[in-house]
Formats: sequence, structure tokens, C-alpha cells
Amino acid sequence: MSDVVELPEDGVTADLSPAVTGAGVQSVDRALGILEVLARTGESGVTELAVELGVHKSTAFRLVATLEAHRLVEQTSDRGRYRLGMGILRLAGATTARLDLVQEARPISRQLAADTGETVNIAVLAESSALYLDQVAGSSALQPHNWVGQHIPLHATSNGKVLLSGLDESALDAALGKLASYTPHTITGRAKFRDELARVREQGYAVAVDELEIGLTAVAAPIRNAHGDVVASMSVSGPSFRLPEDRVGEVVRLVVSAAVEVSHRLGWGHR
Repeated sequence: MSDVVELPEDGVTADLSPAVTGAGVQSVDRALGILEVLARTGESGVTELAVELGVHKSTAFRLVATLEAHRLVEQTSDRGRYRLGMGILRLAGATTARLDLVQEARPISRQLAADTGETVNIAVLAESSALYLDQVAGSSALQPHNWVGQHIPLHATSNGKVLLSGLDESALDAALGKLASYTPHTITGRAKFRDELARVREQGYAVAVDELEIGLTAVAAPIRNAHGDVVASMSVSGPSFRLPEDRVGEVVRLVVSAAVEVSHRLGWGHR
């Protein structure tokens, strides 16, 4: 009998029976082995790959065909021989861009955390959620939750609102799923939420008070690339009692200024 579980991230179900996981993991391991061999040798034929992996030639061929379909490997001019494909560069480029973002933002995040005393986060859009890439805790955050690597809702957070504000209509429709309610203050109506995004675009920042969690306030501003596209969001968050309405205005000024500085470092404005 299969062990079917529900994955907490997106609610999908997966068959985790030993037969399925064993074969699947083995195939992934062998596919990664092919990429490692090609990275080391430059190019190899299917027979050579089969020998390296210790598998039958037909198995190696099926793995290579799958990798080729995803452009992770490609045939050389000498048919039957393979090398790493352009898909590898695409994946590497995405990783490099995120590493560059974190590297450029880190000193500014530290200064912002010092100036506000609160937690600073950098987030990017990851399909229908926001993914936290980096976090710096301020002096007031005694034991902050580590959000790095975690996904959060888009519509109930200041970071999410900023990231959504940079999308066109078609991309926005694709990213917005059901507007789930997390607190009585969460915006769940689509028309009202679109009005909120229009306000974010106009003022250049987003605020979320008690929308994801009662007692949590966050302010975020967009980070732009050299083309002016919103590629990330920078936020300051903390307990609502430390970020009352009369203090939010000052935090907004600091966050916007910091996000603009990171944007300049990424080439925006050609400063």
C-alpha cells in the first residue's frame, strides 16, 4: 500500500511508497551524475556515460534524452556525444543574480536594521508566494524567527504587495490564487486588493498591519534592476507595539531610501 502524504507547502499529495521514492531518487542521482561527468570531461558519448554510472546503455540514453529535453545537455556537432546545455547557464544565472542581490543588499540591510532596531528581510517572487533570501535582525529583535528560505503569502504581507505591484495584469492573475484570510485585517476581496496594489505603486511602498499575524507590522519598498523592474522587496518588520502608526512614517522613509540604494547598486538609475 502506498504512503500518500500531503506536502505542507502547497497542499499537493505525493506517493512516498518505497518503490516510488527509491526509483525516483535513483534516477535523479544518476541524472546529476551525468551532469557531473560532463562538467568534468567537457563532452562524452552515451556509452562512456553508461560506464561512468555503471548502468546499461539504454538507461543512460533515457536519462540523457530527459536532460536534453530540458536543455540541460545538448548534442555536439559529433552526433552521439553530449555536453552541458544552455539550460545550465540559465539556472546558474538565476542563482548568480540572487547571490548578487544578497551581496549588494547585505551592508544596507545591516544599516537599516541598526537604524530601526527591527528585522530586515529581502524577498523575491517565487511563483505564487514570496521567498525570503536574506535577513538581518535589529537590536530590538531578541530571538527573531529565521525566515530565510521560507515562503510567505503575497497578499497578506508588505513584501508580497510590493512584489505583486511590479507585475502586469496577466502575470498578476497567474500569481494571485485564493486570497486566504489569516486575520480579520487580511484583504480577501480581489477588487479591494487591486486598489491596494494601485496605492502601493503610487506611493512606492507597502504597509501591512496585523494582516498576516495579529501584532505584526511590516513596511516594504521595491528593489529594482537596471531596467527598472521590481526584482525584490526590502522590508522592516516588528511587533506592532514597537511600530505604531506615528513611527511607521519614519520607518517608511528609511526603508524606501535603503531600497533605492540597493537598486542603484544593481544598476537602476545608472548612478
